[in-house]
Amino acid sequence: MSFNIALSGVSASQKDLDTTANNIANVNTVGFKESRAEFGDVYAASLLASGKTKVGDGALTQEVAQQFSQGSLSFTNNSLDLAITGNGFFATIPEITSRDFSFTRAGQFKLDSNNFVVNSSGDNLLGFPVNNDGTSASVALSTTVPVRIPDSSGSPQQTTEVDVRFNLPAGDQAKVAADFDPTDPLTYNAATSVTIYDSLGDSHVMTYYFIKDNDPAVVNEWYVATAVDDQLVDATNSDGSDSDPTTATNAVGANTGNGVSAAKISFSEGGDFIGIESADGLAQLNSKFQTEALGANILSNGSSPLQQITIDFNLDRNNATPNEPTQFASAFEVTSLEQDGLPVGRLTGIDIGADGLVRATFSNGTSEPIVRVALVRFSNEQGLTQQSGTQWKESILSGEALAGEATTGTFGDINSSALEQANVNLTTELIDMIIAQRNFQANSRALEVNNQLNQTILNIR
Repeated sequence: MSFNIALSGVSASQKDLDTTANNIANVNTVGFKESRAEFGDVYAASLLASGKTKVGDGALTQEVAQQFSQGSLSFTNNSLDLAITGNGFFATIPEITSRDFSFTRAGQFKLDSNNFVVNSSGDNLLGFPVNNDGTSASVALSTTVPVRIPDSSGSPQQTTEVDVRFNLPAGDQAKVAADFDPTDPLTYNAATSVTIYDSLGDSHVMTYYFIKDNDPAVVNEWYVATAVDDQLVDATNSDGSDSDPTTATNAVGANTGNGVSAAKISFSEGGDFIGIESADGLAQLNSKFQTEALGANILSNGSSPLQQITIDFNLDRNNATPNEPTQFASAFEVTSLEQDGLPVGRLTGIDIGADGLVRATFSNGTSEPIVRVALVRFSNEQGLTQQSGTQWKESILSGEALAGEATTGTFGDINSSALEQANVNLTTELIDMIIAQRNFQANSRALEVNNQLNQTILNIR
């Protein structure tokens, strides 16, 4: 019997050495969780045997239990490297149509040939679908989808409004509107341009020409003629009234030959902006006018010919310091010129927040929420069934997988451009190895002593 007892001790020591060696071997494995060999004594006695004199029957390995303590973080330059600080696992599937879930703390993710986010084993990372405002549509594991980074461009947005602020030089010489010619700088006082975009994201140059009215009956009034890609376009009223802006058909149209109308803006004697004059010659509080539909002759690339652009001279009249044009005795100066259109954008980067929200940024300055990386937790992490590649499977002992968003409830944070290192303490493991080695030697010595005793008995004559 003593042979068996010593042999069980040797086996237990060997299991301890194997566990320690495995921990040391994976000290640089991302997301690895160290294991601990747990032992129990073996004790068996019959009902009629005296328990006071019974000797135990050795040692038995009860479990090799993994320890899910937090590993340290190592920071990288890859935004798809993810690390969890706190509770939770990443959920993965081997194929995009599979529901065979695996769970891991290893966040070494990358893009495959179809722009899906996968780990080193090729398993797809799962996330929750999100709405346009970035909120999750659902947080159930059954509704998760493979995370995919878009390879398409950001959608273009046609220009609908241009906001402009400027100063017109009060001392400038008035011009004869009938002589206006956009190709002759001597026929207008000032000009400025802005790049606008059509419905396809193609760019066009919109130019504004300012002509000081030389009518002796009026003062401090200016014509504003507009052109897109060097083609003059009509100005129409945008204040909702029935009257049209002052037309300069006889003036502007005289040289263009197309009867183009221009808006007319007025200033007070102090150089403050009054408004846009209507056809009846009255200054309106309205600070906007609109171009005619640009038409296919200007937008010849197949974009919407109905595009109209509103020019706003006063962004906020209710503001204490309204953003409006002026006519002071200083040089022509444009102090603000903005438009709301966007060109076609190319994917320039991916940002993953602590809450797992994946947001794509594009070269046109826009960003879009794509998906939210899902986290999963279990009632008993040590009950998970271990797989290769630092992955685990749900089991009866672990309890049901519970999905949720990072930073909510008991779920931890997701760190982008970081990896969770193995939670192995190398110094501790080396000490454990020495102890396991001594235990092995002691049990081996017990076997040797038992063998000598048996040999002594066999040699009795």
